[in-house]
Amino acid sequence: MRDSVPWADMTPLRRVSVVASGRVQGVFYRTSCAEEALARGLAGWVRNLPDGRVEAVFEGPPPQVEAMLAWCRQGPPGARVEDLQVEPLDPTGDAGFRING
Repeated sequence: MRDSVPWADMTPLRRVSVVASGRVQGVFYRTSCAEEALARGLAGWVRNLPDGRVEAVFEGPPPQVEAMLAWCRQGPPGARVEDLQVEPLDPTGDAGFRING
C-alpha cells in the first residue's frame, strides 16, 4: 500500500496520534485538519471525541508530520487550542486521509 502515496520511496516514516483540547469543535478544526493533512500528503484520520476534544493520527515523512503538528497547535481561525497531546506510534504504511465521525 505504501507505493500509492507520494512519499512511498522516502524513509523513515513517522506516525503520531494527537489529541487537541480547548475550543476545537464547532470551529471547523476537524475539516480544516483533514484539508491540511491532505495538502501535506499525509495519511491517517481525524475525529471529534464526545468530550469536546479532537483526535487525529498522521503518518508520513517526518518534516510533513512536524508541519502538521505545528498547524494542530494553532488550528483554524476561531479555534483555541489549549493543549495538544502527541504520542508516537509505529508506522503502518497507511494511505489516504479520512474524517471519522
